[in-house]
Amino acid sequence: MHDPRRTTRHRRILIAASLAALLPTAGWASGFYLQEQSARGTGRAYSGEAADQGPASLWWNPASIAGLDHSELDSSLTGVQLWSKSRDQGSTIQRAGRVGAEGSDNIESNVISNGIVPAGAGALRLGARWAVGLSVTAPFNFATQYGSASWTRYAALTSRVQTIDIQPTLAWRPTSWLGLGGGPNIEHVLAALSSALPNLSASQPDGITTLHGTGWNAGYNLGLQLHLLDDRLIFGAAYRSRIVHEVDGTFDVAGLQGYLAGQNGHSHAQAGFTTPWAATFGIRYRATKNLTLDAQLVRTGWSEFDAVRITQPVSSISPQNYHDVTSGAIGLDYVVTPAWSLRTGVQFDPTPSPDTNRDPNIPDGDRWMFGLGTSVAITRQLTIDASALYLDIAPSRINRDASAYGGTPLSTPVQLHGTVGSNSLVLALATRLVF
Repeated sequence: MHDPRRTTRHRRILIAASLAALLPTAGWASGFYLQEQSARGTGRAYSGEAADQGPASLWWNPASIAGLDHSELDSSLTGVQLWSKSRDQGSTIQRAGRVGAEGSDNIESNVISNGIVPAGAGALRLGARWAVGLSVTAPFNFATQYGSASWTRYAALTSRVQTIDIQPTLAWRPTSWLGLGGGPNIEHVLAALSSALPNLSASQPDGITTLHGTGWNAGYNLGLQLHLLDDRLIFGAAYRSRIVHEVDGTFDVAGLQGYLAGQNGHSHAQAGFTTPWAATFGIRYRATKNLTLDAQLVRTGWSEFDAVRITQPVSSISPQNYHDVTSGAIGLDYVVTPAWSLRTGVQFDPTPSPDTNRDPNIPDGDRWMFGLGTSVAITRQLTIDASALYLDIAPSRINRDASAYGGTPLSTPVQLHGTVGSNSLVLALATRLVF
């Protein structure tokens, strides 16, 4: 006799398995934490931002506007060009009731999407000691797109994640040698993610599962700057808190046939995850009248991103197991003439993602960054910043269990084995207006 309770239980298990395959893409990995919040910083590979002054450095240190002798607006536009290739290395699927596993042999190019990153910041001077500021940045953005027959399809078809961070800031310069600042980070997240689901017969086209969601959440940031040796030496330190995100949206399953057809449908979805804290330390030392040396260390608490927690339509946890990392950068600024300056820098940024069970939606590897930039003062009030940055990214190994329908008689083991490699060129242009 048909037991409706058993059917309902199986449907819940199938939905949970589908979400588990899809939602690891919501892991906001270091692979798409974008440092491109300042064209000036891009030119020196983000080697001195916590110790620099002006609203362009607000993302790194809210004390950067303490004690300004003017008000200032900074707006930038950054283009990110990527070259990427994914290569299958023995992925398999074992369909329920069939003898032997199906393999694949698949190579795809340009699976990581290009993008444009806008950023803007301003500071209003309130006397000699106080200033207020506001920055609007896009710190976590990424998109990947694999083909419908890709070896990655049961874990990843498309992913698109966009964030907007709004940071109001209050800064104070109580003495000539100390600057303080702080404020909230108000962040909006938009996610659109999809993956394929296998039907029981290889002759049937795959089903598809999609998730769309948005959320508003908040954290905070605090910072200080020490101005020493008549401002020849500036030390900056800042802390940006983690943000616990709650995403609310919809979950859809379509295209499943036969016994699986009962899983097709539309559901309300909720998920939670945490983006990391960051502790940033920077130094700028004016060695000569024309030459300034830069250095920066950032400790990022990616262990906060330990799992994606799903609460609707069913409760489940998708472990991520990221680890904390430390990035380091050095650079320099050189004043050629009073109206023209150059800068350069290099940074090493290790990946926080584990080598085992890495997700193909966010293929991430250790990276070296090499930056070069210039600034030209058009007038006494207007300066143009232009920069280029090359990223050499180590190939990512994908070894992931993307099994479908686990815990039911229709369990379909999927083993993904492959690599995703990429390199990137970043071009940034900004205007700085003082008044």
